Amino acid sequence: MKKGEIYQGLIEKVEFPNKGIVQIEDKKIIVKNAMPGQKVRFMINKKKGTRLEGRLLEVLERSPLETRDPVCSIFPACGGCMYQTMSYESQLEMKAEQIKKLIDQAVKAGGQVDAQGNPDYVFEGIKGSPKEFAYRNKMEFSFGDEYKGGPLSLGLHKKGSTYDVLNALDCKLVHEDMNKILACVLEYCQEQGYAYYHKMQHTGFLRHLLLRRGNTTGEMLVNLVTTSQIETDFQELKDRLLSLKLEGKIVGFLHIINDSLSDVVKSDETRILYGQDYFYEEILGLKFKITPFSFFQPNSYGAEVLYETAREYIGDTKDMTVFDLYSGTGTISQILAAVAKEVIGVEIVEEAVKAAGENAKLNNIENCRFIAGDVLKVLDEIEEKPDFIVLDPPRDGIHPKALPKIIDYGVEKMVYISCKPTSLARDLEMFLARGYRVEKVCCVDQFCQTVHVETVVRLQRKHT
Repeated sequence: MKKGEIYQGLIEKVEFPNKGIVQIEDKKIIVKNAMPGQKVRFMINKKKGTRLEGRLLEVLERSPLETRDPVCSIFPACGGCMYQTMSYESQLEMKAEQIKKLIDQAVKAGGQVDAQGNPDYVFEGIKGSPKEFAYRNKMEFSFGDEYKGGPLSLGLHKKGSTYDVLNALDCKLVHEDMNKILACVLEYCQEQGYAYYHKMQHTGFLRHLLLRRGNTTGEMLVNLVTTSQIETDFQELKDRLLSLKLEGKIVGFLHIINDSLSDVVKSDETRILYGQDYFYEEILGLKFKITPFSFFQPNSYGAEVLYETAREYIGDTKDMTVFDLYSGTGTISQILAAVAKEVIGVEIVEEAVKAAGENAKLNNIENCRFIAGDVLKVLDEIEEKPDFIVLDPPRDGIHPKALPKIIDYGVEKMVYISCKPTSLARDLEMFLARGYRVEKVCCVDQFCQTVHVETVVRLQRKHT
């Protein structure tokens, strides 16, 4: 097989995160963005030794698992969703199989096997999200064009493309309120003739529309991200937004100026054009103040399932000092505070630490303390010793130099919450090599219709 050659084949299975496997004769080809059971046409676009990758060109035959019609107008071209034509039950089953395979491999590599050589831990399957659609409380939409030189668009990137942006006017991952706001902003910007920011030339005005909505409160922040190349107060747009008939309520309209060269949503300057720069969300009876860039689980409904699972895995922490490493806005810390002596959260994002402190006050919690800094460095400076550790790192997992420091505390049990199971599987190998065993694992689906999934693991220190 050579680069540029075109083949047809059947997607036999999909490995995490979205690696479709096609077997042709004795060769295994990875074709991304496909579903199990689809017959596809693809072009070989990467070849490294025996590793072959193909770019999906066309789905020739639907999968038997595709039992539903698409619910939005831009599926399957849009990169926001992968699996909406599969039943939710099939999605859950596929994700559980993918994660179990990764954990099995890590556990076996660490020598944790039974008498028959099988991985020796309890896999408790997967828990679904209470809401399959309209669950996202945060969405970053991009400005661009659907094709080169086309009219201004606002929405999500075309699958496999870093440039083409599809209008997501009927996105089903978000509440209808967000779609109404998106349509209003797009119409206004088209009328004004504003140009979108071109990543290569570094010219243009419009960059992103960042929307956040409390699932339980209905409070919304509208954050329009632009460069500084045009000076405007967006007064008319503000009036249009506030006149929209919405189920929830816009509590803040912010103009965020971002002149960075990279295509990230960040702020050089934030101007509050209306209201405030925060909103409130509630989870498990606790109230959380969330700002534009605060980390908060993007599916509040699924987050309740995730945190209930984590709380069950953590168990009794009475009279214990708990470290919540990579604590974000302090959600887990505050959930545990009622059943622990003290909870110390460590988080590198200063804005999140500030929000965590405010949230603890909001909920009248006095035994939580939050430290801003890199876990790798903070562990050298902190005087307290933990009785229990909760880990909830970002997608890349735990820094390899931080892992030994965490393990050296020698706590009896830990709970590791992961949003990227491949990073989790890599980290588990070191835990197993350093005297811990995987006790049990459960998946929680917070990202319905997509390739992503959360995984909760309880680790137990081995006694020799």
